[in-house]
Amino acid sequence: MRSYAGIFSSTSFARVIQHEDFDFINKKIERYDFPELGKSFFTYSDYLKYTYNHLKKEYRCEYVYKNELINELLLKKYGTKNTVVINEFKVGNSVADMVLFNGTSKAFEIKTELDSEKRLTGQLNDYTRIFKECYIVTHESLIDKYAGKDENTGIIAFARHGNSIKMLEIKRAIANEKIDADILIRSLRTQEYKNIVIKYFGELPSVSNFKMFDACFSLMKQIPDNELNNLFINELKKRTSNTQLLHSFNYELRQLCLSLKINLKDYNELNLKLSQPIKL
Repeated sequence: MRSYAGIFSSTSFARVIQHEDFDFINKKIERYDFPELGKSFFTYSDYLKYTYNHLKKEYRCEYVYKNELINELLLKKYGTKNTVVINEFKVGNSVADMVLFNGTSKAFEIKTELDSEKRLTGQLNDYTRIFKECYIVTHESLIDKYAGKDENTGIIAFARHGNSIKMLEIKRAIANEKIDADILIRSLRTQEYKNIVIKYFGELPSVSNFKMFDACFSLMKQIPDNELNNLFINELKKRTSNTQLLHSFNYELRQLCLSLKINLKDYNELNLKLSQPIKL
């Protein structure tokens, strides 16, 4: 299963897109699934569905959690209109697995059955300082373990629902009213925090580039929390993203396409390559 999980890596798929190199998939088929070739799968696209279904049932790695978060909640509940989703967003000393911006800001920290909770307290402390809503995403068997970690943090669980496995919101996050300008400015790109200052104060401070960070930080601390939060959300929604294209991508590959920021033209070319019969 760990070997299957390695198939869905950005590095591997970059080779497919750039060089039509299927060697990393061919090796998996030869080692684990050769008897199923021509029975359970015929094309590379078939094989990705085959391996993904095994991962979803037997080895729920971080990729599966992220992909199901997109499929079950982003596309079905939150919606992609005016929404920007970003992978691996640095906040303080932590990196949020996935963050979402629309009318609010949400941070998602994934804790699979394979993960440790060792750094969770610090991670949540960082996220709650700039995000309106924070969620732990975990397996249904771990709900009780994580439900009491932070009273404001929501819980989303990978749970069996009837005959299928779904992402279910178990506990709604309580909105954070405060926003920490110190953590925020260090989570933004230079032009982003400058834009926030310009938007609120009308201009940048008249200082040298060497002193600009400290001057902008001093001004951002003066912006009321609600205003600063809205400016933060609006600025991050300007980032380049293919969030609105996610529904156009194959179910198993949406997280991969988000991570690689694949556009529709490149995706169609990738899909054409994956539709080829497997040749070993």
